[in-house]
Amino acid sequence: MEETKDNLEEQVAAEGAAAADASAPAKARGRRTEKVGIVTSDKMQKTVVVRVDRLVKHPIYKRYVRRRSKFMAHNDIDGVSIGDQVRIMETRPLSKLKRWRVVEVLRKASK
Repeated sequence: MEETKDNLEEQVAAEGAAAADASAPAKARGRRTEKVGIVTSDKMQKTVVVRVDRLVKHPIYKRYVRRRSKFMAHNDIDGVSIGDQVRIMETRPLSKLKRWRVVEVLRKASK
């Protein structure tokens, strides 16, 4: 009886180790944050400024307040212009203010 119990424990431990090895690379680096925002400036060569709006509940009045953040994002995609809705992703520091990059254009601005 004890032999089968020991064998079962070894199998469970081996399966757990295999599952941990499969997810180890994803866990080590972690998930990168993605945000969706509107391009407000494209005057730089490979950089765009993206405005991200969010709603935050006011701690006292319990109403939702609109908050804005501006992010400098690296842009390798051609044709991104002011008013486009884009998805940006966290990346390593690329310059003094750039820590994001444009992943895709979700919606083009109406001309």
